[in-house]
Amino acid sequence: MTPNRTHLFIAISSIALVIVLIIQVNWILQTAKIKEQLFNEKANMVLSKTTEAIGTDQATCQKIGEVVNENNGSQLPAKLGSNETHKIDSLFNKYMKFYNFHIDYYFEVKKPSNVNVNDYANYVYNKSLRDAAGENGFELKLIFPDKKQYIIAEMGTLFVTSVLLILIVLVLFWRTVLSLMREKQLSEHTTDFLNNMTHEFKTPLTNIALAGKMIIKETTVQHSDKIKHYSGIILEENEKLRLQVEQVLSMTALERGEIPLVKTKINFHELIHDSLKYISIQIESKKGNVKLNLGSENVMVLGDKTHLTNAFSNLIDNAIKYSHEKPDIYIQTMTSDHNLIVVVADKGLGIEKEYQKKVFDKFFRVPKGDVHDVKGFGLGLAYIKKIVELHGGTIELQSESGKGTTFTIALPYV
Repeated sequence: MTPNRTHLFIAISSIALVIVLIIQVNWILQTAKIKEQLFNEKANMVLSKTTEAIGTDQATCQKIGEVVNENNGSQLPAKLGSNETHKIDSLFNKYMKFYNFHIDYYFEVKKPSNVNVNDYANYVYNKSLRDAAGENGFELKLIFPDKKQYIIAEMGTLFVTSVLLILIVLVLFWRTVLSLMREKQLSEHTTDFLNNMTHEFKTPLTNIALAGKMIIKETTVQHSDKIKHYSGIILEENEKLRLQVEQVLSMTALERGEIPLVKTKINFHELIHDSLKYISIQIESKKGNVKLNLGSENVMVLGDKTHLTNAFSNLIDNAIKYSHEKPDIYIQTMTSDHNLIVVVADKGLGIEKEYQKKVFDKFFRVPKGDVHDVKGFGLGLAYIKKIVELHGGTIELQSESGKGTTFTIALPYV
């Protein structure tokens, strides 16, 4: 899938998801509105029936009216007689049960007043009662402090299911987008890897073919020196190809756990010196310099000597490759807690901040336009990190573009 098609797919999917979420949220709000309307109808029916029943009891109405007038309309039933309070409460209970209305409530008796437009918002329901209650009458208020919780509970399974559905859709969509972006990134890395591999294999194969043709031409004994020279080229280029193939296969095998590590006690200072011996020719050919500061007292680690040597050699090789004309490399060891700390620093090209977290990813190479001045598959640092982690260690990177790079490895010592 091309980048433009990928972005178009994500955009269309996002719009569709937003529309679905809007519909779902609107459905929840409409359901809540309907439930509230049913609540209001029940509340008003209970209040009307209770008021109507009280209105038929003239003695009770007059008693309530007198108490209301005497107390200037302050909130009751605290000042009502127990008989009147019990009668009103029992009527409310009766009609609440009749309409299957199970919710906590309390009531007030006051002088008649204009209905407040915010009464419903405050869960208050008013009903005035006159005539039998005297000249001014009184007002009965039914109040539900838990109205909102009751409506949500009434929605119950539908509400919970809707919320869960919205969350699940959001999580799945986000994971799908992340997966798509990872696949796109992996595809790009794989394409770069194949392009790099083609270029890496092309040069040795071309040299081998040319050397082979020259050997065919130079078949006489007089030219035996030339034949040896060409044979040497073939062997050298063949070895390069073998190492490149071995690097790819080793990385794959390590990830699958197919290469068991043979761990023994290793003197890491000796491993550093051995690695430098193997790579000293490259340093000398570029007139470079390596400064050692091996100050760690604890130098013994438990590890696979072959893989640790390869990993450390790759680290030095990177320092040489990405340095300027004359590599300037600094290697230091120290002890911290229970770890041997190994620092490898160079004053080379450095790595831009935006790429520093990606350089340990398999196949990743820092973009340099359409040209890679340094050869490779983008497996070196991935291999190093994998080996260090398999030995229970960590590797960190500090770098500044144009000023160099510092790698810090921590390995548990024994």
